[in-house]
Amino acid sequence: MKNLKIVIITGLSGSGKSTALAAFEDAGFYCVDNMPVILLPKLLELPIESASEITGLAFVMDLREKQFLSQYLSVFEELKAKGYLFKILFLEADEKILMQRFSQTRRYHPLAKDKGLAEGIMAEKNLLKDLRESSDQLIDTSRYTVHDLKAMILGLARENKKRIPMRINIMSFGFKFGIPHDADLVMDVRFLANPYFIPELKSLNGETKEIQDFVLKRDETKKFISKYLDFIDFLIPLYEKEGKAYLTLGIGCTGGKHRSVAVACSIFNSINTPERWVNITHRDIGKN
Repeated sequence: MKNLKIVIITGLSGSGKSTALAAFEDAGFYCVDNMPVILLPKLLELPIESASEITGLAFVMDLREKQFLSQYLSVFEELKAKGYLFKILFLEADEKILMQRFSQTRRYHPLAKDKGLAEGIMAEKNLLKDLRESSDQLIDTSRYTVHDLKAMILGLARENKKRIPMRINIMSFGFKFGIPHDADLVMDVRFLANPYFIPELKSLNGETKEIQDFVLKRDETKKFISKYLDFIDFLIPLYEKEGKAYLTLGIGCTGGKHRSVAVACSIFNSINTPERWVNITHRDIGKN
């Protein structure tokens, strides 16, 4: 555990701590929300089975846990004495922005029970003043969108670490069975010649050599795949820059058995490299 990067995320309610934690999780961190600070030393002593695959540890700690203020200082000092290295990120935002966020989400502020929202925000600022001053990094999220904050946190999470690539799933499907709900980009390949109407090919699927030869060796298919790959190569770095963790490419034909499967296989073979995490599924290949 002492060799892992440890990040404590704290700060004002409504400042984006949950978004920050989600970004750390996408970067390969083991994450816990609303972590009781008194349990942190014990947790760090426990073995984690997948520790070799973990980029780091991230914990959100704040005033939702009643003993946080009275215990965090002694716990943090104890960890430092044991040789643990950790970074404290303090998130905050302008009072008007915080009030707007709480109004939009209809969430309750933890200190606004009897005081009202504005008074609750000010009370929290005062209670966290010392922690704010002792934190390693202040992040004012007032002007950040959710995507901006996530991209910024991903940058912090990946400092001095191997970058976690965006996960790409290529899915072939049949339009007659519906467009996949989780597809980010859908490509219709029904403009390609259909082997379904060739009697000796009808019973085969796009994973076979016969179907792939029929579909992929045509000039229009070669030109299409070349242009599509250029398009994907252009998009992937931009999606990664924006902090997108998953990208699903839907490739569809009429029944999801011949053309879409062959094209999806070709795309998979082209973009699947050791530097990328790429998966392929054929949703409707067994349907009639």
